[in-house]
Amino acid sequence: MKSNQKSQQKKVTLSVNSKIYQQFQKYCEDNAFMLSKKVELTMKQIIAETKK
Repeated sequence: MKSNQKSQQKKVTLSVNSKIYQQFQKYCEDNAFMLSKKVELTMKQIIAETKK
């Protein structure tokens, strides 16, 4: 995606283990991350690694 393009946000519903979710949510809070942004960045990293 070009940097001057506005990215659209997509709302999604996921099912995850509640204990894992709580731990990840706390991790994000403790490290001043927005949970959804952290998930998005992780997705981008996985995609980039797959293209190598």
